[in-house]
Amino acid sequence: MLAPVLTGKWPAVRAAVENVGDQFADLLLSVPPGAMATADWTVADTAAHVVGISGKYAAMLRSPAGPGFDPEFTAVLNATTVDTVVDFNEVLLTHVGERDPRALAGRLRDDIAEMLRVSAAMDPGEPIDWLGASRVPAAGLLAHLVNELQIHGRDIARATGASWPVSRADAALFFELFLLGVTTYGYGRLLDRDGPERAGRIAVEFRSRHTAPAAMILTDGFVTAERPPGRDIDVRLFFDPVVLNLMLFGRLSRVRAALTGGLTVRGGRRPWLLPAFMSKVRLPS
Repeated sequence: MLAPVLTGKWPAVRAAVENVGDQFADLLLSVPPGAMATADWTVADTAAHVVGISGKYAAMLRSPAGPGFDPEFTAVLNATTVDTVVDFNEVLLTHVGERDPRALAGRLRDDIAEMLRVSAAMDPGEPIDWLGASRVPAAGLLAHLVNELQIHGRDIARATGASWPVSRADAALFFELFLLGVTTYGYGRLLDRDGPERAGRIAVEFRSRHTAPAAMILTDGFVTAERPPGRDIDVRLFFDPVVLNLMLFGRLSRVRAALTGGLTVRGGRRPWLLPAFMSKVRLPS
């Protein structure tokens, strides 16, 4: 199901991570590092967070079966769920002591160059061990970094008044390569939470101008993916990839996403089940 998409999008995601990485690095050199990019992080902290990710991803691509992180970091990595990512991020920040924007921009460019170098001859479907004992395809790992750069670049730009254009085609890579990828390859304990799971089946079809039609299906608490979507679709969701990513990561409310037209429900057997689906299929906000 996923292999042709991974192969077809491999050149696009490699170009995107390089281009958006350069855009992010240039942004760091044009804004005050002490400005608050979020409620908790300065511009410099946000940049260090992104560089922490790029450095770890370069290591993951060098050694897909086990990059040899220190035991403390590996334990936190494997135990992380969507709801404890904030704890993982704090540990990740301790691995990046640098806060000088120029140095961080240089490290980001170097990490991305290393990622592109070691993955040049790699199968885009190569499984990579990721958070919460999940696995993602190599192409999905790059797509995840593209999204991190886009989301946190927006945080910095909004806080400092800088320009931050975002490509919808690049944003779509997150859904197509990462989200469907980690669902297909195995999301481990990422979606674990306290309490009983909802019984029954909810099938949500996702469509946009920038992705092939696909469905995600929640069955008794377990999530799978289908491409192309099968029958018995409960919710047909049309989305703008930029809006979807901002909503998934808490930068835009569901109401606002709907009001802007970036996320619209257009039929299905039981569209009222979308909130129940999203309560399980969630990302850190």
